[in-house]
Amino acid sequence: MDDIDKRLVSALRHNGRASVSDLASILGLSRATVRARLDRLQMAGDVVGFTVVVREDVARDPVRALMMIGIEGRGTDRVIRQLNSLPQVRALHSTNGRWDVIAELGTDTLEALDDVLFRIRKVEGVTQSETSLLLSTRKSGL
Repeated sequence: MDDIDKRLVSALRHNGRASVSDLASILGLSRATVRARLDRLQMAGDVVGFTVVVREDVARDPVRALMMIGIEGRGTDRVIRQLNSLPQVRALHSTNGRWDVIAELGTDTLEALDDVLFRIRKVEGVTQSETSLLLSTRKSGL
């Protein structure tokens, strides 16, 4: 992917519904060039799809966070079972590296998020955690 392709992808990330004419104008290229580059990116598998982010995706959980969790010893299955029982846990991901599990959390308020963070930290086997609030959604799913 060259610089023009990267600029094209960036423009599409900003507005996935932009017409080829609009993209050509933004990039200072002809419509035929933009169409050819877009087709090539799709054929090569660099662009695998287009998506839309709807209000419902973010309105359901006004407060969203990712919690990276470190687990002691071989207690991962038990900890995951306990995390799965919490309704604020939207998804769980196993991972490699410093953290054992990443939990996607969603609540109505910061106070509710604080409460679930406190409860997760009390789960036997959880040794450490780090949480980041999700401020906005720029792209969701494929």
